[in-house]
Amino acid sequence: MRNLITDVAGVKVGSAHDPKLASGVTALIFDAPATASLAVSGGAPGLRDASLLEADMTVQRIDALVLSGGSAFGLDAMGGVQSALRERGRGFEVAGQLVPIVPGAILFDLANGGDKNFWSEPAYWRLGKQAAQEALNSAALDFRLGSFGAGHGATLADLKGGLGSASALTEDGFRVGALVAVNAVGQATMGATPYFWAAPYERDGEFGRLGWPAALPEGALTLKMKGAAPKNTNIAIVATDAALTKAQARRMAVMAQDGLARALRPVHAAMDGDTVFAAATGRARGEGEGEVDAIALTRIGAVAADCLARAVARAVYEAEPLPFSGALPSWREKFGR
Repeated sequence: MRNLITDVAGVKVGSAHDPKLASGVTALIFDAPATASLAVSGGAPGLRDASLLEADMTVQRIDALVLSGGSAFGLDAMGGVQSALRERGRGFEVAGQLVPIVPGAILFDLANGGDKNFWSEPAYWRLGKQAAQEALNSAALDFRLGSFGAGHGATLADLKGGLGSASALTEDGFRVGALVAVNAVGQATMGATPYFWAAPYERDGEFGRLGWPAALPEGALTLKMKGAAPKNTNIAIVATDAALTKAQARRMAVMAQDGLARALRPVHAAMDGDTVFAAATGRARGEGEGEVDAIALTRIGAVAADCLARAVARAVYEAEPLPFSGALPSWREKFGR
């Protein structure tokens, strides 16, 4: 186990970012089309092809999921991923044409100090294709966390955000993983201290082994936020190798949203676009062997929430500050290792 979402069989991840733009894209590519759904809890989401993931829609499986910076401009990234997949002969066949099915979500990072003068070219389409190609061309299942891909330009209220991931096994032996770009309206830590809200879920010192303090620090429950503008969003993917229906994947996504609530304060606000996709590759069982039962599904959802909480903390712990005047510090820059 790498403690990454790529521990789920049938999943690969690639990232691309532009340091001048201070933004990027992360693409999760399935080796074979996967079942997926989503849950949206933020009040200002930015999504592409999200309606396809509803249980009654015709398309039952998807080829990839995308997390992108760039606010609404980042929706171009899904087209770049589609291009890379079509070149590989992937896609839903309609009238002899292949249409890769690539839903995705975006976060707002247009105010982080980067040069946003990219209007004359589809910057996010380019970054999306680069991220997909990295995933498709690499035999390795490892990928970088922190200030990479969709997390490159992400921020919190007081610290640099980033890209995080974590994985675990359920009691039934299913693999579950989470991938998140943390761009929160609030904090991942307690007040002005280095303690992560997600500390009870930490495994093997993955974000510093600090645990929780003996008592809540003064001011820990005082909300610190970026402001009222919708310039936030935590966008995430949870995945399992179990064979799930769309309805079951939806329940997994709903349960996984609790991971954001365990790791961030506040969350799911009116100015957030918090979105969690859930995907099932079915690689733990043969095709057509049926659904997991309600107990196994509940365990998958609970572990997905734990993984997502851990992934949020890892994103912040691994991040590096942007090289611009006035940029927010990283956790390590502010608190040391």
